[in-house]
Amino acid sequence: MSNLNSVPDPLSFARKMWGSMGVSMPGMVTPTLNVEDIEKKIRDLKAVENWLKMNLSMLQMTIQGLEMQCVTLNAVRAMGQMAGSYATAGAAEEAQGGSLVEAGSGNEALKQAALWPLTLLQQMQEQMQKAATAAVQARQPQEDPPKT
Repeated sequence: MSNLNSVPDPLSFARKMWGSMGVSMPGMVTPTLNVEDIEKKIRDLKAVENWLKMNLSMLQMTIQGLEMQCVTLNAVRAMGQMAGSYATAGAAEEAQGGSLVEAGSGNEALKQAALWPLTLLQQMQEQMQKAATAAVQARQPQEDPPKT
């Protein structure tokens, strides 16, 4: 029967690997009983954690910035293509002699495309005002019953 003392150390491979690199393994395997050492290790690990969190947030901001840059460039490219198509359509109509499209309507279309958020907000505001006015008018007959 084999002896319990003859059981090989499961971390012997790791000790050999880390030992050849000049890193001491006993601090990683055996816990220390010194409270100051534990508190120092906690402070060090928290500093590393904060550093990693900072790097993560910087990486996320960089990714968001690049995504916004990509969206902006795609929008500018699409607007350029729209302007080019309006310019070629206008030139073709002038060459035919008939001008169904007003001069500068391509620029007007680009202006409208650039102002869509403002237009949307104005439409929402108008709808909210209409709804508020309707709600006030609906309450007035209920609040003031006719006196007989």
